[in-house]
Amino acid sequence: MSGHLIAFVASFLAGATNAIAGGGTLITFPALVWLGLDPLSANITNTVSLWIGPLMGAFGFRKHIKAGRRYLKPLLLPSLLGGFAGAYLLVNTPVQTFKFLVPFLILFATLLLAINDKVVVWAEKNLRGKYSAWVFLVQFLTAVYGGYFGAGMGIIVLASLSMIGIADIHIANGIKNLLGMLINGIASGYFAFSKHVVWEYIPTLMLGFALGGYAGARLSLMFDRKKIKLFVILWGFILSLFFFVSLF
Repeated sequence: MSGHLIAFVASFLAGATNAIAGGGTLITFPALVWLGLDPLSANITNTVSLWIGPLMGAFGFRKHIKAGRRYLKPLLLPSLLGGFAGAYLLVNTPVQTFKFLVPFLILFATLLLAINDKVVVWAEKNLRGKYSAWVFLVQFLTAVYGGYFGAGMGIIVLASLSMIGIADIHIANGIKNLLGMLINGIASGYFAFSKHVVWEYIPTLMLGFALGGYAGARLSLMFDRKKIKLFVILWGFILSLFFFVSLF
């Protein structure tokens, strides 16, 4: 199987997984490593390709985003600043250091995916409408994580949206996609000037993410979201174990 075919299949599955349950990065990142990219280049190449997914998602929720535009103002600046800061930190992380961090990042993303429903419910119950400087800080740190690694970022964004009182799940998902596109977009812009982007895979990955996201959205009712989420969580734990073992 050629490298481009592997990259396409992985990004298609990741796009569909993101549309249904989340955690698609846990599919494309190891696929790129398997194709021979070092972990840092794999992560950066994946991020440069990934922004097409939330862009398409934001387009699909454009009416809901318009309805909730008043909520965007306190979130735009921390999202852009945090996305840039995360990208800057990643580009300036030595490859060997990032390789050491990979299993911890994958484990964190997997745990985040495992408890995402509880995080959102807790935020809705305890934080709704309690906007303060904490919203800026939480969204900034979320965006830093998004620019640096990003798997599961949308879960934290939904918690941030609860803090400013968004009750409509469709508005929340629309704004989540828009913010995700902005965070990935500004990080990708910075990454484009680095030496770590493997450009030959970018068109293939973007096509796979776009088609997979569309297919996942159209076919989501045919799949059991909980079973797919459980599979991704198990896969994440296996990956983190594999990368932990590879450190020794």
